[in-house]
Amino acid sequence: MLVIIISVSFALSLRIFLFASFKVPSLSMVPAIEAGDYILVNKLVPGPRVYKNFDFLKGKKVETRRFKGVRPVKRNDVLVFNFLYAHNWNKIEMDLNVVYVKRCLAIPGDTVFIDHAIYKVKGVSDTLGYFPYQQQLSKKKKEEIIPGTYQCFPFDTIHYNWNIKKFGPLYVPRAGDRITLDTINYRLYRNLIEYETDKKISIDSGQVCLDGQALKAYSFKQNYYFMAGDWIWDSKDSRYWGLLPEDHIIGKAWLIWKSKDPVSGKYRWKRFFYKL
Repeated sequence: MLVIIISVSFALSLRIFLFASFKVPSLSMVPAIEAGDYILVNKLVPGPRVYKNFDFLKGKKVETRRFKGVRPVKRNDVLVFNFLYAHNWNKIEMDLNVVYVKRCLAIPGDTVFIDHAIYKVKGVSDTLGYFPYQQQLSKKKKEEIIPGTYQCFPFDTIHYNWNIKKFGPLYVPRAGDRITLDTINYRLYRNLIEYETDKKISIDSGQVCLDGQALKAYSFKQNYYFMAGDWIWDSKDSRYWGLLPEDHIIGKAWLIWKSKDPVSGKYRWKRFFYKL
């Protein structure tokens, strides 16, 4: 009996603090990850995450604590994370039932933009994301792109007419950054601020307010990331739903340990133990 208890405890500890496995159902990360791939996630990047309490079972906000990892997230890391919008697009809520996998293109402190479909970060010369698809997209006309994927969300079309070929610049906040807000740029960070404070932002007499109090600047409490799928033609990512809070990150996708074609049901042996 003691052996069973120790074995179960060891297995749970591994899953909580070190590794987890997820099956990928979509094509948004092709060619790096295909539908039917089973990926092993390394939780030591950026560090294992645990729940502070279980009040979320009562419908309250999910609160987490993150332990120190082996290293922070780097550009081009493939991350697995909980989706941000559980019920509507106007409020960030950690959806524990929905897991996404995307590539990190911009880390805290970066200024990210898309120039003729090419992902770029100010002051960085590295290639970001899957470059061949970006090159292909840069040559496409608007009418040749999948309907509904051209215009970006949630940035309004009046002040920020951004799309999948022309986007930004957008500053990615890091913990402690203080950003001056006005009646235009607050739109870029509204959901993040409301998520961190559990308060509502409004405009009153031409001024940004937080629960009725004037808000000229805001200091962010955690790090954020800009995420994108390699299959840029049809991937719902930061171009559409904004920046990813660090507390949503489960870990870094490490390798494909098993792969099974979702149509034929056959194993794709060449993809077994493919390191990401």
